[in-house]
Amino acid sequence: MHFNMFTSIKANAKLDVDMKHILMFDGGSRGNPGVCGSGFVLYENNTIIAQDARVVSRKNTNNYAEYMALIIGLIKAKSLNIKHLLVKGDSQLVINQVTGKYKVNSDNLKPLYKDAITLINYFDIITFEHIKRDLNKVADKLANDAMDANDAMDTN
Repeated sequence: MHFNMFTSIKANAKLDVDMKHILMFDGGSRGNPGVCGSGFVLYENNTIIAQDARVVSRKNTNNYAEYMALIIGLIKAKSLNIKHLLVKGDSQLVINQVTGKYKVNSDNLKPLYKDAITLINYFDIITFEHIKRDLNKVADKLANDAMDANDAMDTN
């Protein structure tokens, strides 16, 4: 397995790899802790081939929601037999933890980290890129849609 731990915090950074499949993920919580929504979008040659938005917890943290978005997206990519994947997210914490730059200290995140690493090991080539929030609008909208749907259910 080739595990490329590329991480970029520059807005205009260019990747040296040309990836056919791109996974973008985002998560959020209303309150911290609070209701957590996660969303991902999977592209093949710049066309959306899968996306999902879901409430992943009724009371947890933003970082929990980010990890869940990554995990759900990786599960979908694996189910589609994708073996080369570029992963983009605006969570510097999650990107830096799964690439080994940061240690996972939170007991709440350790099981999610282990799940993510298990999934990451499936891919022949997987590359990670930290992006600014404004470049992650589709996944961000999906995470917010999940939280909005939860809010609407709570008012009915």
